[in-house]
Amino acid sequence: MKEKVVVGMSGGVDSSVAAYLLKEQGYEVIGVTMQVWQEQDALTAGQEGGCCGLSAVEDARRVAAQLGIPYYVMNFRREFQENVIDYFVKEYQCGRTPNPCIACNRYVKWESLLQRSLKIGADYIATGHYAQKVRLSNGRYTLRRSASVKKDQTYALYNLTQDQLRHTLFPVGAYSKEQVRETARRIGLDVAHKPDSQEICFVPDQDYAGFICRETGVREQPGSFVAKDGTVLGEHKGISHYTIGQRKGLGIALGKPMFVTEIRTGTNEVVLGENEDLMTLDLTADHMNYMAVPRLEAGQQIMAKIRYSHAGEQCKAAAVSEDGSCIRLRFEKPVRAVTPGQAVVLYEGDYVLAGGTITDNLDILCIKQRNTSNI
Repeated sequence: MKEKVVVGMSGGVDSSVAAYLLKEQGYEVIGVTMQVWQEQDALTAGQEGGCCGLSAVEDARRVAAQLGIPYYVMNFRREFQENVIDYFVKEYQCGRTPNPCIACNRYVKWESLLQRSLKIGADYIATGHYAQKVRLSNGRYTLRRSASVKKDQTYALYNLTQDQLRHTLFPVGAYSKEQVRETARRIGLDVAHKPDSQEICFVPDQDYAGFICRETGVREQPGSFVAKDGTVLGEHKGISHYTIGQRKGLGIALGKPMFVTEIRTGTNEVVLGENEDLMTLDLTADHMNYMAVPRLEAGQQIMAKIRYSHAGEQCKAAAVSEDGSCIRLRFEKPVRAVTPGQAVVLYEGDYVLAGGTITDNLDILCIKQRNTSNI
């Protein structure tokens, strides 16, 4: 009897080729597009496209027909609203910079889709992400960087649980993007030349502050740009317009390049400083999720990425909380623009060890006990 796999199909070339490869490998393949857009945004979603747009459904439906596999649309609006949009809004309101794609991967594209797929008898779910799943000699599942270094997506998948990984397949992880497109051309898929989606799917115009205002019905209050000593430098438009390391779009001229170095929500202040003020040797992260290892040990040498585009820097686990849910890292060289709310993902060679959320307070560290489950 064939093993059954549900493929999350976004209408793009990667997930389309993933479905094709799995069918060729002998799986019983079912294509599913996750409907996450909200009712009031349906027109915008249809016009903008992307991985969550209405146009994605039509592209995915055509691919499924070409491949000869059943295809369905599943409604995940509530899960997306609660776990992605509400989280996104709250984080910006708290002066942090969220990563909605990581939240979507963990709670919608995996947890919600996996549970529904298991209920219909599926053995696995699969996506078109560029990552490779491996099972280590210690019995744990982890991710290995994809064969396509430029397209590797392990950073955005660090938060998957052991159970989610157990039931996941990554068919395109061993291929380069060029090989994936060539496969799509060879088998005649209409999406072979479809460009990748770059923006956050529910904010296609990139106006995060405007989206938050529309979502909450509350207009942000302006506040003060200040130097780190509190000297007022000018007025800002509202804290959700800014992120750590930002230089462009500040709307203030101070005679030299200035960057956002801190966001103080308590006083509604945005701190500006020079590039050197963005450099640090330390960061703290909480809500740790462990993959290759059940926990880190203080003193352990690792490589950390502090954002998706970061090449990574060698560091040491300077401290680890008793339950492992919070860590402090000490880097060998200063890293730039450590941003609260973003993910820090830890690697040993090509393998993901663990990852967590960068906090905005180094003093909370690690003595604090939490009840976060990483199983």
